[in-house]
Amino acid sequence: MEQLKKEMLSKKVWAVVGATPNTEKFGNKIYKKLKSKGYEVYAVNPNYDEVEGDRCYHSIAELPVKPDCVDMVVSPPISKKFIPDIAEAGIKYLWFQPGSFDEEAVQLAEDKGLQVVYHHCVLVALG
Repeated sequence: MEQLKKEMLSKKVWAVVGATPNTEKFGNKIYKKLKSKGYEVYAVNPNYDEVEGDRCYHSIAELPVKPDCVDMVVSPPISKKFIPDIAEAGIKYLWFQPGSFDEEAVQLAEDKGLQVVYHHCVLVALG
């Protein structure tokens, strides 16, 4: 999984599912950290129109570009709803933040042909 983490982190266009304007939440911290490290990042959350002054998209299909990687920062039931859309969009990489997956979500993602990282935090990986 270490090699896959490095591969994903080398990709520069990310979407954060669960991005939020709430600065206390990981969806906000991860979104800001990726941006601060020079990544092109898109917020995805059907509950908001804006995150950190940027447009927030309500679905994967709405994104203006195809991200290289999607970071999940939502509960497992919500993660599972997004996985088919991620696969359908032709996105190859999916990073599950701790707490955003269960065995079923990981299996679903792998069955859809996605490269998956889980049990690791993007914030820790980026230092």
